[in-house]
Amino acid sequence: MPIRRITPSFRERLWGRTQLEPWFPNQEEKIGEVWFEAPELPLLVKFLFTSAKLSVQVHPDDTTARELHDSPGKTEMWHVLAAEPGAKIAAGFREPITEQRLRESALSGEIEDLLEWHDAAPGDTFFIPAGKVHAIGAGVVLCEIQQNSDITYRLYDYGRGRELHLGPGISVSHRDRHEARVSPTTNVLVECDHFHVTQWRVDDAASHRSVGPTLYIAIQGAGSIGGLSTKAGEVWIADEAVELTGPMTLLLAK
Repeated sequence: MPIRRITPSFRERLWGRTQLEPWFPNQEEKIGEVWFEAPELPLLVKFLFTSAKLSVQVHPDDTTARELHDSPGKTEMWHVLAAEPGAKIAAGFREPITEQRLRESALSGEIEDLLEWHDAAPGDTFFIPAGKVHAIGAGVVLCEIQQNSDITYRLYDYGRGRELHLGPGISVSHRDRHEARVSPTTNVLVECDHFHVTQWRVDDAASHRSVGPTLYIAIQGAGSIGGLSTKAGEVWIADEAVELTGPMTLLLAK
C-alpha cells in the first residue's frame, strides 16, 4: 500500500472553539473534533479542541457494545498538545463508590467532585480503557487515538439539556480508581489489546518500517513523510518503509 494522506472531517461541538491553529485553519463554527478514519485499521484518530468542559461520560467494552450496538467498544488514549493554565482532565474516582452513589451523584452533579482530576500539560499522556468514567476540561488541545467507535454514555452534562444515558452508563461503569496518567520510559506511550502508540521526534532524517498498516500522526513541526511534505495536523497511513525528515514530532499508531 503506497503512503497516503487521510482527509480530515471537521465536527462542530458546543464545547469546541474557532481557534484551531497551528494544526488547522481557524473556523467560523465551534469545532470540537477533527476526525481521521482509515478503513485499513480499526482505529479512529481525533484532534480535540475544548473551550468548555465535555460531559462526564463512559464508553462500553467490546462485549457490551457488540451486544447492544453491533459495534466495537471504545478504549482510548489522549496525548495533550496544548493546555491553558489550570486545564485538567478526569479519569476514574478518587475512591471507590457504590452503584447507588454513582446514580445519585450523576443526577445531582456531585459526580464532578468525586472524579479524580489531573493537571494537563503539553506532552502528557492518559490511557482510558472502556468502562472508566472520564471527562475533559476546558482549554485543552489533545490527540485522541481510540477504537473506531463513537458509542458514548453521558452521565452528567452540566445542565446543558442533552440526553443522558444513566441506565447503560451506570451498568458499564467501573466505580473505582484508575491510574490514567502514563509515564513512559521509552518512546512507547501506550500498548494495549487495541492499539500500539509510539512517539517519534525527527530532528533531521530517519527511516521507519512497520509490520502492517501504520498511522503517522504529525503533532508538531513540519517535514516530509515518504518524500511528501507534511505538517502538524496531518495524518498519513503506510505499510512499507517510510523515510522521514524533520524537524517534527509524530505519533505512530497501529
